[in-house]
Amino acid sequence: MIRTINSLGLNKKVNETTVVVAMSGGVDSSTVAGMMKKEGYNVIGITLKLYDDLKKNKQSKQCCAGQDIMDAKRVAQKLGIAHKILYYQDKFKNSVIDNFVNSYLNGETPIPCIQCNQSVKFNDLFYEAKKLKADALVTGHYVKSITKNNITNMYRAKDRNRDQSYFLFSTTRDQLNFLRFPLGSLDKSETREIAKKLELNVADKPDSQDICFVPNGDYASVIKKFRPDSYKKGNIKKQDGTVVGVHDGIINFTIGQRKGIKVADKEPLYVIEIDSIKNEIIIGPKNKLIKRLVKLKDLNLLYDEKKELEEEVFVKVRSTGKLIKAKVELINGNANVNLLEDEYGISPGQACVFYSKNSDGYKVLGGGWIKK
Repeated sequence: MIRTINSLGLNKKVNETTVVVAMSGGVDSSTVAGMMKKEGYNVIGITLKLYDDLKKNKQSKQCCAGQDIMDAKRVAQKLGIAHKILYYQDKFKNSVIDNFVNSYLNGETPIPCIQCNQSVKFNDLFYEAKKLKADALVTGHYVKSITKNNITNMYRAKDRNRDQSYFLFSTTRDQLNFLRFPLGSLDKSETREIAKKLELNVADKPDSQDICFVPNGDYASVIKKFRPDSYKKGNIKKQDGTVVGVHDGIINFTIGQRKGIKVADKEPLYVIEIDSIKNEIIIGPKNKLIKRLVKLKDLNLLYDEKKELEEEVFVKVRSTGKLIKAKVELINGNANVNLLEDEYGISPGQACVFYSKNSDGYKVLGGGWIKK
């Protein structure tokens, strides 16, 4: 007898399919858990406690905080599904927070959310789901996944304002084949509508906006907490070497920054370079931020055929950036990305993600970390 492929692209009856849902306590992951339960899947919710709660005010919009864990538990009880909490504070500190701090001290602009997905969330949830003999790991990320012949590819989400494909470029092929993203074809407003119909207590909960361990976006205070010696004065220079000011620590600056430099000039000045060795900030006019060549390290490639990457592709060099036409050259595990149009303020420590366009949308081909 030929079985009908279920909504997750698995050749298995829904009531015989077990899924683990990563539940952060927000509306997206809670809605996904409700959708899976309503369709008849066997659902197990898992929530990760990743850090020891910092003092925060009621307006803080963090994810994975203590209140979020309670919200995830309440949603699981409402839906009548099993729910587990895994405690990974030490691993999160070592893999994500320490990397975040060190990256800033090296003059980079890190993205801890990608590091978290790469080193903790998908890695540990993947193995936990396998231990539970689950058929898929389901999350509330806004990316579209298409599964054909047991191979899953990732695409930009329908809701471009919510698309999270940039943050998931480091997902491995094995993980991607096991992952499912039901919200990829929905707008955020549709997700909230589903949550209301499911009568979930988080239906109107505000979205998390801050990095989970950075209350109210004050990353400098977090770095100072872990590395009190990070506030070290140094010179602010123009590109010709002229000293024009003094800074209180390179952690207060990012490439492309204009505000907060506190140096007057006849034209607007921007941070062009951060020299962590000399503890110096180099500033200059906006046209000095233009780049056409980006060097990458630590690649993760997800293409089906190498020719997909050898043709003209689109790249994204920051989470809020636009897609830029480019040519990618692979070199011994690294890559040179030749941009076919000008881009400003590209910073080491950020990711560069590759896309190709086909009839299904913009497909993620992988990416790497910007080193220069």
